[in-house]
Amino acid sequence: MDITQTITSGHRPIWLTGAAAALAGSAATELFGLVARAAGIPMEAGSIGAATPDPVTVGMFAMGTVICTFWGTILAMLLARFAKNPSRTFVRAAVALTVLSFTTPVAAGATAASTKVMLCAAHVLAAAIIIPVLARRLSAADR
Repeated sequence: MDITQTITSGHRPIWLTGAAAALAGSAATELFGLVARAAGIPMEAGSIGAATPDPVTVGMFAMGTVICTFWGTILAMLLARFAKNPSRTFVRAAVALTVLSFTTPVAAGATAASTKVMLCAAHVLAAAIIIPVLARRLSAADR
């Protein structure tokens, strides 16, 4: 889709929709992390199989959300171009990838259970914001 089609059809480019979703999702997950800190949830998580945890610093929620949204936006752009039903295919793939993303916090070594639950909840929060935004944009392209 070129810029004239974007202007006349009223659709933003998928990359711009992804950028807006990344901004909203990263703000929400960062706020969620700050609330978790205030609630006393330990902000330390180890790598898979690690014997000691590393700190989860301020900004890491936002950074992780932006990185994952970048790749999700790339997926959305590819599906818009090549999939028969890009919106439905995107939602299915994104939900599956979100579930798969739980493996990292669940398998984190030397990490409190409350931290693991909070990290998984942050993944769900980001997905609940970002997936519908991109799916709605892909759905608009189907019309």
